[in-house]
Amino acid sequence: MNVFNRSVLVPALLAAALVPASERLVGLAYAETDADVIAVQIRNQGLTCDKPQQATRDEKLSKPDYDVWVVKCENATYRVGRYPNLPAKIEKLNGDEGADRKK
Repeated sequence: MNVFNRSVLVPALLAAALVPASERLVGLAYAETDADVIAVQIRNQGLTCDKPQQATRDEKLSKPDYDVWVVKCENATYRVGRYPNLPAKIEKLNGDEGADRKK
């Protein structure tokens, strides 16, 4: 084997070994749900969202570049309005409002 073949063979074998590992990591990244992502934002803004269970996009209140979600956590339900690159507008809902929005 000449030097050129070795210089091509080693990186090719290394890449072949790493591809399956990277596919598993990508799968883990996609395991996060909308509820998980929005719950992080709720917590970052100082509110409590224990065990996020469901996030439903509110089509009536959402607009281009402004998404509104109703997020059900174990301890509370929140309406979250999000503009890109700005803090979210978060409103804690009582039990009836969250149920009404899901219909």
